[in-house]
Amino acid sequence: MMRTILIDDESLARDIVKHYLSSFPDIEIVAECSDGFEGIKAITQHQPDFIFLDIQMPKINGFEMLELVEKHPAVIFTTAFDEYAIKAFEVNAVDYLLKPIEQSRFEQAIQKLPARLNSSDANTKELLDSAALNPAQNNRVVVKKNGVIKIIAVTDIHYLEADDDYVKLSTTEGIFHKNKTMSFFEQTLESSQFIRIHRSYIINLAQVTKIELKEKDSYIVLLKSDIWLPVSKTGYIKLKAALGL
Repeated sequence: MMRTILIDDESLARDIVKHYLSSFPDIEIVAECSDGFEGIKAITQHQPDFIFLDIQMPKINGFEMLELVEKHPAVIFTTAFDEYAIKAFEVNAVDYLLKPIEQSRFEQAIQKLPARLNSSDANTKELLDSAALNPAQNNRVVVKKNGVIKIIAVTDIHYLEADDDYVKLSTTEGIFHKNKTMSFFEQTLESSQFIRIHRSYIINLAQVTKIELKEKDSYIVLLKSDIWLPVSKTGYIKLKAALGL
């Protein structure tokens, strides 16, 4: 018996999936969720084999929800999302179903499940990295701290710092951690707004108040939050160019 969860803010869409699943007695629906917050709780509680997931939902979208799940189930997307994301789906998801969902197409997706279940976690991580390159994904960062989900606008980020397997985000509302790499943020954040000044630091240019020479060929930068950060030689060249110096 395979266990699944339906995560979609449209009740009609969930009803259609339930109707189609009635033809598959070896699949059990263990939960239904109308937003990403409910989805995270349900996945943590039930540990399903796979999920049906919409992308465009209120509060947090499907991609952001998956980022906060510790162990990723296999995913069948049920969505009207754009072509860019579909290219990522084709490689890393079990399948994607464009709304309105046709029954024959639904059955094709179910047939793909057995071959994709074992590699679901790695595939979903690759999918999230691909989807993050979409500009629509880059205006905020969703984090979880002490069990509470927080949505941070990138404009509220002062700087980012490498911290073992995580990246530390220093923001207007405090410190948060994200299980991503510095290279990921360097690639996805807007390059006209965020500059990597050092192997361990990316700064928000809007936070810069002063650049000083510390010693020969070594600089430091002062942010509005009264934090001094080191600047590498390469970082200094990038920083001068970005500030028009």
